[in-house]
Amino acid sequence: MNKPPSRGKKITPAKSGEPKLATDFAPENTSGQDNPALATITVTAVEIRELTEEEHSLRLQLERQVERAFLSAGQALMELRDRRLYRSTHRTFEEYCRDRFNYSRDAAYLKISATVVYENLQKFLPTIGRQIPMPTNERQLRFLAKAELEPAVQADVWQQAVEQAGNKIPSGRIVKDVVDRIRERTKVPNPGGAMRFC
Repeated sequence: MNKPPSRGKKITPAKSGEPKLATDFAPENTSGQDNPALATITVTAVEIRELTEEEHSLRLQLERQVERAFLSAGQALMELRDRRLYRSTHRTFEEYCRDRFNYSRDAAYLKISATVVYENLQKFLPTIGRQIPMPTNERQLRFLAKAELEPAVQADVWQQAVEQAGNKIPSGRIVKDVVDRIRERTKVPNPGGAMRFC
């Protein structure tokens, strides 16, 4: 029985200064189009350098800035509203947010509410002896903010959501599911006004 010829793979290291993706494949022998079993494929290896200590530190710092951006925005909106710093150009905070940031009334107040919830989590989460991941965006706190739960209950919801997410930052959907379970268990009225009974 005849054995088909094996395909040859040629690995060539990338020259320094020539970044190439590991997915760059170029057929070296175009005559292999007639017989794919005889085609030669060139694969380029790429060396990925590890981060220096300084780069790793900078990365962590920048990641924290990105994660806290929603918190900074909510705190800024809260101060703009509370101190009425929009009054020289707009009659209402809602008009100001719409004109200046293109935020609807709900979007602006959700950012503020998410900030309040985040601050409650910082105060009420039991962090003794362990690190609980904190929210990184407003969507993760949206349902928790809308639920209007006591600060200690908000912390309990977040902790349960983190556990349900495998001790990682939970999605907004997971947080919503935990909020819904707690509402059902305690028969807390939903923000729409009607009591929820299951």
